[in-house]
Amino acid sequence: MDADELLLKYESGTRDFSAILLCEANLSRANLSQANLSQAILSITNLSGANLSEVNLNQAKLNVARLSGANLTRASLDDAILNVANLIRADLREASLMNASLIRAELMRSDLSHALLMGANLSEADLREATLRQANLEQVNLNGANLTDAVLINCNLERASLHRACVTKADLRGANLSNSELRQINLSKSNLSGADLRGANLRWANLNGANLSGANLEQARLSGASLCGANLTGANLMNAILIHADLTQANLINADCTGADFTGSSLTGSKLYGVSRFDLKAEEISCDWIDLSFLGDSSQIQRFNPKEANKFFNATFPTVEINVDTRLGFEAYTILAKIYDHLQQQSSLFKQPPTIEVNSRRTVISFKIESNEQLLSVAYVAILPFRDAAATQNAIETAIKKLTPETCSQLPVNLSNRIVQLGVEIAQQIRSLSDIQLNLEIEPSTPFFIYPTRTLLKSSSHQHLILYSHSYFGRSLESFPNSSDSSEYLNNPYFNSKLLDTETFLNFIKGF
Repeated sequence: MDADELLLKYESGTRDFSAILLCEANLSRANLSQANLSQAILSITNLSGANLSEVNLNQAKLNVARLSGANLTRASLDDAILNVANLIRADLREASLMNASLIRAELMRSDLSHALLMGANLSEADLREATLRQANLEQVNLNGANLTDAVLINCNLERASLHRACVTKADLRGANLSNSELRQINLSKSNLSGADLRGANLRWANLNGANLSGANLEQARLSGASLCGANLTGANLMNAILIHADLTQANLINADCTGADFTGSSLTGSKLYGVSRFDLKAEEISCDWIDLSFLGDSSQIQRFNPKEANKFFNATFPTVEINVDTRLGFEAYTILAKIYDHLQQQSSLFKQPPTIEVNSRRTVISFKIESNEQLLSVAYVAILPFRDAAATQNAIETAIKKLTPETCSQLPVNLSNRIVQLGVEIAQQIRSLSDIQLNLEIEPSTPFFIYPTRTLLKSSSHQHLILYSHSYFGRSLESFPNSSDSSEYLNNPYFNSKLLDTETFLNFIKGF
């Protein structure tokens, strides 16, 4: 059957041309809408400008076929072979190309909006300026493909492979690239705002100048990636791996970097307002200065030498730890939760509930806070449920009184003035907390709250300070509080308590 015979049969009403052999034929501008050409062999055939809407081309062979400007809307090309085919400006909206082979196919300016391409092979295909809006490209092979200036808004590229692909200046807003293979991809100046890149492999990727604002990069692998000048405002980088990544002058304002690994990365000139430095991994980083201004306008610059940069980027959450010398039971746990809820309503110090660790001998109640300056204030309130509250608060007040010009006289003037001012600020915070009341009765049947305690402060620079430790803490009191020792403890909670050493306290404060 030749081309003329095919067209005559189509005009007479025939639609089934399955398995037809028609290589090198000229069917340009032909109307074959809704025809069945499944398993047809149409290699090197000229179908440019043809109307192939809703045509069935499943398993058809169209190698090196000319389909430029063809209308393939809602066509079915599942398992079809279109290697090196010319589909320039073809209309493939809502077409199905599942598991199709389009190796080195030419798809410049083609429209694949809402198309189904799951499992298709488009390696080294040319998709410059193509439109793939909301297309499903799950597990597609786009290795080495050219997607420069392509539109991929809200498309699904989950588990797709784009190794070495060129996707510069492409629009990928809201695209799903989770768990995709993106090694050495070029995404420079692309728009990936709001994109889902969870678990994506972006090792050695080029993301220079890319817009990743609001993108989800949780657990993404970005080792060796270049993100110079990239916009990562509000991005989720939780537990992302950025080892030896280049983030020079990147905008990370309000990004969540919890648990991210920046080991060996370059952060010089990065904008870091609103970025928590706690729980980062940032050994051997390169950073001469950062921008901490609210608008990222360089109005607040902080400069470092290598040692200072390492200290700045390896901070940990300031933490107040209350160690109780007994196990926490369910009854005491319920009461403790109610008490801290009540205290939180009276003070804004508690941003989140404490973590509680119970072992065979002790209970550790930990409060993570936002700044070193709040450590003493949080400890002052957190100890309130316990018998040791008065003694601990007395230790805090005594320690603050030591932050005077006289005790700081041996320090450099700037450091001395800063510490004295800090003492004034903390004293004001403590005074504002003095009226906080429990207003909750601790049931006598729950002795947990009268056991000895130790209050430990941990600063963001890894310094530890035992603020208060009762003399009975750590002693073996199997039947406490019914033992003979308990009467001394209950009647005198200050019994033989060790006072906080001034020099030790000053050294701790200097690290703030």
